[in-house]
Parts: sequence; C-alpha cells; structure tokens
Amino acid sequence: MPYMHPMQVPFLKMHGLGNDFVVLDARSEPLLDARARPLALPADVIRWVGDRHRGVGFDQLITIEPAQDADVFFRFHNSDGTEAGACGNGTRCAASLLLAETGRQSISIRTIAGLLAAERLPDGPAGITVRVDMGAPRLGWQDVPLARQMDTLHVPMQAEGVNDAACCSMGNPHANFFVAELEALDVFRIGPLLEHDPLLPERANIGFVQVLARDHLKLVVWERGAGFTLACGSGACAALVNARRRGLVDSRCTVTLPGGDLIIEQREDGHVLMSGPVATAFKGEFTLG
Repeated sequence: MPYMHPMQVPFLKMHGLGNDFVVLDARSEPLLDARARPLALPADVIRWVGDRHRGVGFDQLITIEPAQDADVFFRFHNSDGTEAGACGNGTRCAASLLLAETGRQSISIRTIAGLLAAERLPDGPAGITVRVDMGAPRLGWQDVPLARQMDTLHVPMQAEGVNDAACCSMGNPHANFFVAELEALDVFRIGPLLEHDPLLPERANIGFVQVLARDHLKLVVWERGAGFTLACGSGACAALVNARRRGLVDSRCTVTLPGGDLIIEQREDGHVLMSGPVATAFKGEFTLG
C-alpha cells in the first residue's frame, strides 16, 4: 500500500433499501495529501474494504470530496475496485449527510457523470426521504455505450428467458429486459453473462423488469461490478425511462425492488427524479498501511 504510516480511516456504513455503501469523507484529514487533495485509494484497497468476509462490505464505496463548481463532489467505486459514473441510491445516502450537516433543503453535487441536485423531502413511513435529480437519460448507442451503431430501444441481446434489451445511460450503462414473471428467471446465472455481452464494451447494469401496472414496476438488477443487489437507484431510473420509451408506463412509477420501493418520475424536460429512504447502519474505522 502506498502509505508512509498506518492511518485510521473513519467511515459510515449506509444503505438505501439494502443497497449498501461505505462512505468516506475526504474533505479533511486523514484522506488528504500534503497539497490538500484527496488520496486515490488503489483498487486492491477498495476490493479489500468491499470484501464482506474480510473487510467491511459494500455495493459501492462513496468518497465525498471538495468541488469547485458545486457544493460537493461524489466519487463512486464498485466492490470490484472499478470506478462508477453514477450511483442513485448512494447519492441519496451521502447527500442526506450533507443536507443534515448544512441544514439546507437542497445541495448540488458534482460527479464524473455530471451535475446532480438533491433535496430533503418530508419524512415518510420508512424514515428520511431524499430526492435526487439524476438528470436526463442519454439514449444514443455511443452514450450507453454499445459496440456498434443500432437502435438502443431494441438491442439484440439474449440469454435464457430474456431477449430484446432496451438500453440507456443514466451516467452509467443500463440494459433492461422486460419479462412476464421475474421469479421464473435465474438472475444469478444469466446476470453475469449479460453484463459481459460483447455488445457492451464497458459492461452494464442488467435490469429485469416486470410491468405490474402503468404506475408500478417490479425490478431486479444485476449490477455491473457488484452483482446482485437489493436495490439500484440508477437502475430504477433506467427501468422507468425504457418502459416509457416502449409505451408501457406513465411518467411516474413506484419501482419495487427486493429491498423496497423507490418513486421514480420523469419530468417533461426529460430529467429523472428518484425519491426514497436512507439509513445509517453503523460507523467505524479501518486501517490503511
């Protein structure tokens, strides 16, 4: 490890509907170098912290960093050490910390995928609710990206029980398969196969979607770099976007995931809003070096 001396790194373990995160605050010591810049954690360290047996365990690691053109910068890493462009549930969780810290109703967040906005909503039955504007989806084949030019609404991917994917980017790539019955799918077998399909040069989050009503979707996600997850915020956004593109739902839906419900809405300007509960599980420290 590239650290001169062992150091204790404080963290928070948070989750949104069971989609869990380790949150690091790199705006102050100890995760700053001599130039007051956030230290870059090597991929092997991220994998170690993400190991559910030998480390802390997470779906994504979130690093809170200073920003020049927003209130804060969020950086996301998957548990396999790769960097992610967006993480909807993670954004809600980390944003809740900043909203509480500042006492404000809304904050701006810079990510490598773009500028986001988060706001506090009145508490719901599941606890504190935060809404994030995830921006407008990107629908071009280069935006997802796909390996070659094609219609992103009908992508010729298939595995046992699924075919005809609808793809988009919500700051990270998503491929959705619409099915009659989710319980009939072996997600643990076909999820990784589809994640690594040759048409997806940067891999993708694979969402399996069952339409229950025009305002209700049921979703299971095999997440790029993390595997099966109890909830995926950007995946829920992509599911609504692609279901609307196919004329299956209206502009506002409850999206039921294994961990619970998110409310997803697409405004007339195309921006996708995601609302749901956040929770802090515990806080602790781990040692680097």
